[in-house]
Amino acid sequence: VQLQASGGGLVQAGGSLRLSCAASGRAFATYAMGWCRQAPGKEREFAAAISWYDGSTFYSDSVKGRFTLTMDKAKNAVYLEMNSLNPEDTAVYYCAADPTRASYYARKYSARDFNSWGQGTQVTVSS
Repeated sequence: VQLQASGGGLVQAGGSLRLSCAASGRAFATYAMGWCRQAPGKEREFAAAISWYDGSTFYSDSVKGRFTLTMDKAKNAVYLEMNSLNPEDTAVYYCAADPTRASYYARKYSARDFNSWGQGTQVTVSS
């Protein structure tokens, strides 16, 4: 599986950005797709995920209410709409797929639960 992410950039605090991620590869299958992020000097953290089967979404507390994750199964793609951005959202955002079965059924994710990763896209929010 190859994950191709796009859409990062520089935005002022309070602004919005939309990230896209498309998966390719034969017989693509996954329990869920999502996004994790890594700020300078910090560990990679989970941000959002969406169930590939029923579209259920899951968000970290830090992005809940501001970020919205959607999917287009026909395109094997997910889209992360990020609103009300603040400087604490500055990070490299990584598209992720193929979470562990345990995390999927527990309906609880962390960055270490994902097994496939995209190349990362930089999001910078200026104050």
